[in-house]
Amino acid sequence: MSYRHRSVMCALVFIFATWPVAMTWAQTPVFEIEIREHLFFPAELVIPANQKVKLIIYNRDPTPEEFESYELNREKVIVGNSQGIVFIGPLKPGEYPFFGEFNLKTALGKIIAK
Repeated sequence: MSYRHRSVMCALVFIFATWPVAMTWAQTPVFEIEIREHLFFPAELVIPANQKVKLIIYNRDPTPEEFESYELNREKVIVGNSQGIVFIGPLKPGEYPFFGEFNLKTALGKIIAK
C-alpha cells in the first residue's frame, strides 16, 4: 500500500471513529443566557428534562461574574465582555437555581427542566 493510500485510510478510520461523538455534539441543544447590569437574562430558562444541554453565557458587563449553582454542581467565572460555555444535564424535571457569586443580591436565576 502506498503512502498516499495509507494516509487516506487513516483519515477514513479517524472520521468513522469520531463520527458518533460529532453526532452527539450536533444533537446537544444550545441555550443562551446574558449577564447585563449584574442580572441574568432570562432569569428563568426552560430546558428539556433528561437531556444534556449546552449553555452559552454572555457577560455583557465590563466586570467579571461567576455563574454558580450548587444544585447543578457548576461554577464558571466569565470575564467581562466575554462568554463562557457550561454543559449541564441530563436533569430530572424540576427547578435548579443559579446565581452570580459577585452580585448575590441581583444576579439570580433558575433552570427549569421540563
